[in-house]
Amino acid sequence: MAPEPRVLKDSFTRLDADPAGATAYFYGRLFACEPQLRALFPPAMGAQHDRFFQALTRIVWSQDNPADLARHLGRLGRDHRRYGVLREHYTAVETALLATLRLFAAEVWTPEAEAAWAAAYRAAAAAMIAAAERDAAAHPPWWVAAVTGHDRRAHDLAVLTLRPGRPLPFLPGQHVSVQTARWPRIWRPYSIANAPRPDGTLTLHVRARPAGWVSGALVRHCAPGDTVLLGPATGTMTLAPGSTRGLLLVGAGTGLAPMKALAEQAAASGRDVHLVVGARTGDGLYDLPALRKLEADCARLRVTPVLSGAPAPPGGLRGRIPGVLPGLLDGVPGWRDHDAYVAGPVPLVRRTVTALQRHGLSLTRIHHDLLAAEN
Repeated sequence: MAPEPRVLKDSFTRLDADPAGATAYFYGRLFACEPQLRALFPPAMGAQHDRFFQALTRIVWSQDNPADLARHLGRLGRDHRRYGVLREHYTAVETALLATLRLFAAEVWTPEAEAAWAAAYRAAAAAMIAAAERDAAAHPPWWVAAVTGHDRRAHDLAVLTLRPGRPLPFLPGQHVSVQTARWPRIWRPYSIANAPRPDGTLTLHVRARPAGWVSGALVRHCAPGDTVLLGPATGTMTLAPGSTRGLLLVGAGTGLAPMKALAEQAAASGRDVHLVVGARTGDGLYDLPALRKLEADCARLRVTPVLSGAPAPPGGLRGRIPGVLPGLLDGVPGWRDHDAYVAGPVPLVRRTVTALQRHGLSLTRIHHDLLAAEN
């Protein structure tokens, strides 16, 4: 019998009152009972604590939506492979999780609650294990990739070209997680900036973030000849198979990367594509020469740069993307039949989606993936 969602949610709200304390206790119990598991995790656990609590929240609140829960658990199971998680590790996690719930949800903890949590966790673990085993039959847990190009476009930004040692399947609009030798067990996602190539190489646009371990290493301490590890390609911001609708692509910062990949794919198939690239000043248009070349090679691709803090560049506009979109779109015949894709800093993505809706584009035609937000 499936666990009662109400029981799970009622007890979980007690953890939600002190997520930091509950998560710290959980990992303390886990590592005290199974010290060898500590080697699977990064040196600094703050981000890991947040990810674990977010995953647990998603599992609890998706109990009423089995299809969504199954998709989420499948992704988690596949992702766990690159960390070295094995079937037997799930039992230790269950023990630590139940101990955490007994303490932090003591006010409402009952035999019914314990049975419900045990059943829910075991079902989730079984789904993750099955997904990992299916994935293992077709793909490695990670790909070793050589750095064949490192183009420093700014003090905090680089364009990297990587050559995986074996084919890494992906669709334009997806991202891969990257681990550097400088920071083992720390993975960060970066969008792929190209459509699949005959030579199998991938291009990533990486901006070094303050205290960003992986991004800083990739921008400042990486050179041709180095190697990195890549996780499998994930993400759903991909083109609908068989669609011939025109495309509006909006990218700002390194959010340009997935938009460029989509533009390459769509332009090659003969679709009308309008790519809007946003930045504050001209220096932020770090890939404009390559975009102009792509535009020259593809008769049905138009590139419009937009600057918010400097005069409009040649062939571009001055202003903020959400503000200039209405006037820009009114000059595109039949644009309400287009599909729109948006990537960049999270606030810009949200404002752009809102502006498109207000100007008459159906939300079902607007696609974004906040994991593809500027890294």
